[in-house]
Amino acid sequence: MAGLPRTLSRALALSATALLLAGCGLSEELDRETNPERRPPAEAAPPSANTQRPTSPAYPSPSTPSCPNSGVTMSPGMVTATMGLRAMSVTLTNCGHRVRVVDGYPDIRVRGLDRALFDVSVLKGTEPVTTMDDPGPHRVALKPGERAYTTLVWRYSAVDASTRRGSGVYVEIGPAKGKPRQTVEPDGGLDIGETGMLGTTAWQRSPRSS
Repeated sequence: MAGLPRTLSRALALSATALLLAGCGLSEELDRETNPERRPPAEAAPPSANTQRPTSPAYPSPSTPSCPNSGVTMSPGMVTATMGLRAMSVTLTNCGHRVRVVDGYPDIRVRGLDRALFDVSVLKGTEPVTTMDDPGPHRVALKPGERAYTTLVWRYSAVDASTRRGSGVYVEIGPAKGKPRQTVEPDGGLDIGETGMLGTTAWQRSPRSS
């Protein structure tokens, strides 16, 4: 510390020493807080030769569903309820590699929890269940990846909450009469009773997502 008076140089040196000691004391205090028993830190065990490190992410992406021989898949929408009236859409997706055509109304059967068929009248149209826009039968050509939908409507009927008797748990639906059906499970089931009516709309093209 050239150029400073000897007294000032000595004072600066003592201050620096005090700061160093204070820093050491703070470090020791933190060490005591985290390791009060003063145990030596555990050394990490070397990886075993037989241990295979994961190469996949923690959350694997869901597998893509396979496309059935029919070339289409069916998926149910949410069930909406208003004053005893129920409605649910079912979407048909062309999962194949060629154009698929739907024309008319879906072919539907309803089964209960025990897989027994319900005595349900499936209507072509929505009346007399309710009044709803129905495009009627018309040809809808779907390119691969395109979709069409139908809307199912019914009125609430008594359902046994404990046994789900009167609830349509499984809906078997095909694009048309004689075409392979697929089974969908509506959320909460169809509380339609065993002698109810199920209205349907004709297939129509789904709006393109923007």
